[in-house]
Amino acid sequence: MHELAITEGIIRAAVPEAEKHGAKRILEIRLRIGDLSGVIPECIQEYFNIASIGTIAEGAAIKVERIPAAILCRDCGYEGAIERRRVRCPECGSADIKLTAGREYYVDSLEVE
Repeated sequence: MHELAITEGIIRAAVPEAEKHGAKRILEIRLRIGDLSGVIPECIQEYFNIASIGTIAEGAAIKVERIPAAILCRDCGYEGAIERRRVRCPECGSADIKLTAGREYYVDSLEVE
């Protein structure tokens, strides 16, 4: 259910930014969402279709680019991607890791007219 609040935040960020640049309508909102963020892109689009009614974002497409999970292993120094289901270093198996990517979610860009 947190996708509703996230979707409302996307609209609160995108609409004023588009209006500031003289846009009459938002055609597309491009999001970047990390694999470990817990955000479900399909829910975002569903809520967006409802929450954007009456705004310049109504009817806009939501495009999502996934950000894979990545770590830094504090034991062996490995830096790179990990499997979503296995949060351990793929090189040495250590659980002493720092997550460096995969929890993000943000508006990357807008396409407007």
